[in-house]
Amino acid sequence: MLTLYTTTDGSKTLLNTALNETYHSRNGSIAESLHVFLQAGLYDWLAYHPDFQDTIKILEIGFGTGLNALLTLQSALQKNLFIYYQTLETYPLTYEHVKPLQYAEQIDSHLEPYFQAMHQAEWNKAVPISDNFVLEKRKIALQTYQSQAIFDIVYFDAFAPNIQPEMWEIEQIKRTTDAMRQGAFWVTYSAKGQLRRDLKALGLAIEKLPGALGKREMTRARKL
Repeated sequence: MLTLYTTTDGSKTLLNTALNETYHSRNGSIAESLHVFLQAGLYDWLAYHPDFQDTIKILEIGFGTGLNALLTLQSALQKNLFIYYQTLETYPLTYEHVKPLQYAEQIDSHLEPYFQAMHQAEWNKAVPISDNFVLEKRKIALQTYQSQAIFDIVYFDAFAPNIQPEMWEIEQIKRTTDAMRQGAFWVTYSAKGQLRRDLKALGLAIEKLPGALGKREMTRARKL
């Protein structure tokens, strides 16, 4: 069901042939993750909270290939950030699935041991990947998820609404927004009008931002 797919910018992703859906943008996997989740998520959140000194807590919906986590870990190492990264995934990929994507090789070859450690980390347990990055992979569906943590940033990276509509229902979005602290960011590549209306109904302020790699818009929301 999985095959390598080379995106427009030369980086690779995985194509789920049963769904005819890629794990990242067909226009560029690394560029999309950097634009949507790192720049509009982590980096802008840091700019919005310049005096924050505590551990940054990030919730990701859809661990997938682990690319978002790898780029976030790279930022933690470069910027000396302390990050707790909790991610949900019901259909985990193995390291053997993702190694041919060569993400560490394209980003920074020194990251390869961390990328491997992420994929081989025990599930449902908080595992230190580096001195300042703790990963907790939870093999659980969003529909049954209940958080005991309060998060600063949510990366919502499920398959597209037309592929996984159940993930984008307001009841499931609420499970993530309920776990956000005041001032927290919620980011996704999707710009669906219904999504924005639902986020607004849940009490978040909505921003329309330019999308990645030819996509007109993406969505960021902030908890008031």
